[in-house]
Amino acid sequence: MSDHQRTANRHAETHDVRREAHTNPKGPQPVDDSFDAQLQPGGRVEQPGHAEESSPASEHKEMYEAFPQLTPAELGRLSLLDTGVDLEQGGVYLDLDKREAGPFKAIGGQTVEKGQRIIAKRDTDYELWNTLAGRDDTPTIERPEQER
Repeated sequence: MSDHQRTANRHAETHDVRREAHTNPKGPQPVDDSFDAQLQPGGRVEQPGHAEESSPASEHKEMYEAFPQLTPAELGRLSLLDTGVDLEQGGVYLDLDKREAGPFKAIGGQTVEKGQRIIAKRDTDYELWNTLAGRDDTPTIERPEQER
């Protein structure tokens, strides 16, 4: 009998070999690529923001008159939300017709009404946002008026 066989036999006498085989690590587990696939273009995970529900301000002629301080390139980077779009609860928005009121946080059930020019902070670069909203852009929570 070789030394190896003697060692294996001795090991089997002192340990539960069958149980040991089940509890020993087996090496790296297979990688689940499904999460990465969801993040790729064409995946089923929706991207945050309103990219599909907005249009560039440069497509709206009245924006050139309302904001002469903005260049055509800046208006092209500014996305106006379409009428009827649901605002994301807790998202920060600015009504361009009420800029003096400052940014606001949306609550559940708010939508863009006809005639409103609303932009989302998450869809606007910070320089353009600061130009329109001002430096002190602490949002207020807009509450619906209560009937009495």
